[in-house]
Formats: sequence, C-alpha cells, structure tokens
Amino acid sequence: MPAVPSCIIEPIWDQFQVLIPPVADEHPLGCHRPRIPDRVVFDKLVQVLVLGAAYEKIADTTCSATTIRRRRDEWIAAEIFTALEQSCLHAYDKMVGLALEDLAVDGCITKAPCGGEAAGRSPVDRGKQGTKRSVLVDGTGLPLGVVVAAANRHDSPLLRPTLETLSRFGFELPERITVHLDAGYDSKATRELLEELGCDGEIATKGIPAPIQNTARWVVERTNAWHNRGFQKLAVCTEKRTRVIEAFIGLANAIIITRRLIREAWTRHRWDNRPARRP
Repeated sequence: MPAVPSCIIEPIWDQFQVLIPPVADEHPLGCHRPRIPDRVVFDKLVQVLVLGAAYEKIADTTCSATTIRRRRDEWIAAEIFTALEQSCLHAYDKMVGLALEDLAVDGCITKAPCGGEAAGRSPVDRGKQGTKRSVLVDGTGLPLGVVVAAANRHDSPLLRPTLETLSRFGFELPERITVHLDAGYDSKATRELLEELGCDGEIATKGIPAPIQNTARWVVERTNAWHNRGFQKLAVCTEKRTRVIEAFIGLANAIIITRRLIREAWTRHRWDNRPARRP
C-alpha cells in the first residue's frame, strides 16, 4: 500500500519533476553506473516522511540509503521543496482561494531524540530533547509558513519570523488581516508587533479557560494534528539539520495543500483521472 494515495502524490510529482535541475554527466569515460531515477528517490523520501522510518529501513535493491540522502541534499540546495510548496499554494489560491483575512499562529512541540541544530530541552517532556514548530495557517487551516526552533523557545519571540513568511505572497495580501492567537501571546510586545505590521489581533486572555474564549484559532490546532498524525517524521524528528527538517515540512505541506485542493475542487471542476468519490 503506498504511503500517500496516487491521486494526491501523482500531481505533486508532476510539479516536482519540473523543478529538478538537469544533471550534467561529467564522467570522462561515461562508464559509471546508471543514475537512480528521481521518481524512485522521491517515493523513498515520501515513505520516510509518512512512516518516520530510518533511511536504512526504506532502502532496498532499487535505491540505497546513501543515494536517498545525497539526492535529498541536492534537492534542498536547489530549493525545490520550497518551490513545490509555493506552487501548491499558488494553485490553491487560483482555483479555490486562500482565506488570508483571518490567520492563526500557534506553536507545536515534538520529540527530537537525536538532538541537532533545532533541538532543546522540552518543557512538556521532562527536559528531553525536543523541537518546536511555529505554524501560520489561513482561515481554513492551510499551512502558509512554518518556523523551526528549539523546544525551549517561547512562542511569542517566534511570532515575528512566523508572520514574515507571508512575504512569499508579495503584494497580494488583504488590506486588513486579523491574527488569532492563544493566551501564550497575551503580552504588550505582541500587540506592539501586530500594530507595527498593520494587523488586528484576537488574543486569548490569560487566566480564562480556553473553551470560554471561542475564537477562530482552532484551525491551527487541527493543522498541527495533520502534521503529527499524518507524518511520523515530524512527530518524532530524528533529523539534526534545520534545513532538512524544513524540507520535510515543505513536502508535508505540499501534500496537505494538494489533498485539500482535490477535495475542494472535486465539487467545482472536472478533470481526467478525477476520483470517483470525494477524497
């Protein structure tokens, strides 16, 4: 059984392969072993992301663990994962439309047993190594940007770089944006930041139970669940380099956005190989 349904992964691969730069054969004799197809390595990376298994467990006779890591680093250097995520967001905005008037931001702490550049003492896991993702979503929960930091970083200082990920949309932002935040952001610095950026803020008040403060930030909690339940590599982060973590997050976001795009477009459009049932 594939890690991701073919109706979702095939359009992602169609866009991904266009972004792969051509490889020049510089061998003087041209007698080296044939290059492993990019599609094979891509499928292996999807399996690593979804199943959370080690590269050695995913490797087989078709592709070694060393090839997976080497090709992954080549694609990261070419910024393909970032371009793929941006392409998926653009497609969704064009066909369905992003709800950029209402945004939500929240942090999510996960395990990082191997440590690394983005690991720190987790305040919710007895001081073990952990990683935090500061996630920005639109009004429907689509991930717009993620900032990776150590688990012992507070959510409030990460708000500025998280909101700055909106720069990927250029000047296509609404005039007024409302940012929905939980009580962890209830501070004077947060309000000054939102005023500086020209955004309105809906911030939960400290000391009042969350169910009483019914806000529109529940969508970011659902997105964090999508990340952790659907992609074991993000739930238990075993990567040590921040850029590798960001690459896997970008691939996960591309899968989430494409899945939502197919679900929403199923009732609006018709295309070849359209699923018989709504995903």
